[in-house]
Amino acid sequence: MIYFELFSTFFIIGLFTFGGGYAMLSLIQNEVVVDHQWISATEFTDIVAISQMTPGPIGINSATHIGYTVIEQMGYSPFYCFLGSLTATTAVVLPSFLVVLWICVLFHKFKNNIWVNNALQWLKPIIIGMIGAAAVILVTPENFIDWKSWLLFAASFIACLFFKANPIHLLIAGGLAGLLLW
Repeated sequence: MIYFELFSTFFIIGLFTFGGGYAMLSLIQNEVVVDHQWISATEFTDIVAISQMTPGPIGINSATHIGYTVIEQMGYSPFYCFLGSLTATTAVVLPSFLVVLWICVLFHKFKNNIWVNNALQWLKPIIIGMIGAAAVILVTPENFIDWKSWLLFAASFIACLFFKANPIHLLIAGGLAGLLLW
């Protein structure tokens, strides 16, 4: 029964959360601390801190940790705790997965439609503008990046543009260069 409650709670959280993982935290806190009282506010704060330190989106990491903790507090073995983690994580990701899957099906169905193609052509410059705006915001004086970062950026840009470098190789090379430069 607890697995069904975990699944339904985190599925609803995943379904009705917009704005990313940090926006999800207040809904998660309300559900698991206030409504279900599965964990205390202190435990939730600890889980959020751990979720920030581990790789991956904070909302998904929190769901994973909470799923484990809830089952663990009920006295079950680590295997059942793992199933709790898997249940909560799957449930919080499933709504987004289903929406993206639905969009892919629709796109595949309508990819040759002139209206869809025109809409996508209009969206391209808007998306490029939004990415450019984010870059400009990061280059303002209060966020100014040092010359080493600019050097890495220029090298990556040139490698992508002129040499069609593999992004994974660029990430590895950038990490190594970062270790050497800093």
